[in-house]
Amino acid sequence: MGAARSTIGLQAGSTGITTIFHTNTPMIGFLRALALVATIALAACATAPEMSGHAAVDSLSAAIRALGPEVDAGEAERAAAVAYSETAALARSYQITDPPLVHNMKVNMGLRPRGLCWHWAEDMERRLKQEGFETLEVRRAIANADNPFRIDHSTAILTRRGDPFDRGIVLDPWRQGGVLFWAPVGEDDRYHWRAREAVIAEKRDRLVARGSALP
Repeated sequence: MGAARSTIGLQAGSTGITTIFHTNTPMIGFLRALALVATIALAACATAPEMSGHAAVDSLSAAIRALGPEVDAGEAERAAAVAYSETAALARSYQITDPPLVHNMKVNMGLRPRGLCWHWAEDMERRLKQEGFETLEVRRAIANADNPFRIDHSTAILTRRGDPFDRGIVLDPWRQGGVLFWAPVGEDDRYHWRAREAVIAEKRDRLVARGSALP
């Protein structure tokens, strides 16, 4: 995994921020403090993290700023902090105690409330959109839709506003069981991502074609 990627898992609480603020405001400091506390709390029950809470948020924030000169630095840091804190909040809400595929089985058996990949993507997208970013955009992508031997996988994508999804950053808390994975779309060597709207349109067209072929 390259240096641009972060795999730190946090157990900080979610925030309900809906107003725009800048890097030097108390709320950014609060989010960063949550990330740091969460890292310490998680250390006893997780694989040793690659970086501390502050460093993890800073690394993702730098990658978001690098999406383009139009990206506001305050929005980049806020998005990074929210991505980590929301991952932790969802992990608690979903009652994550197992690897992803085991948790999927529990969800399908009714033993857990949520936690399939599209749940993570949907909830992460919703939370980030609450921030009302002006220079960033939250998108969705799907992988494996054209591979009958693999399960579809969904994720949230963060892009510079107006850019196509494939120039963005994957925000995927599912694949490592509540540990936030992120990477530029083109550098994610596990999944080949496609825009969610394109995948859905293709599936709809196939269903229509099958219906037309029926006697």
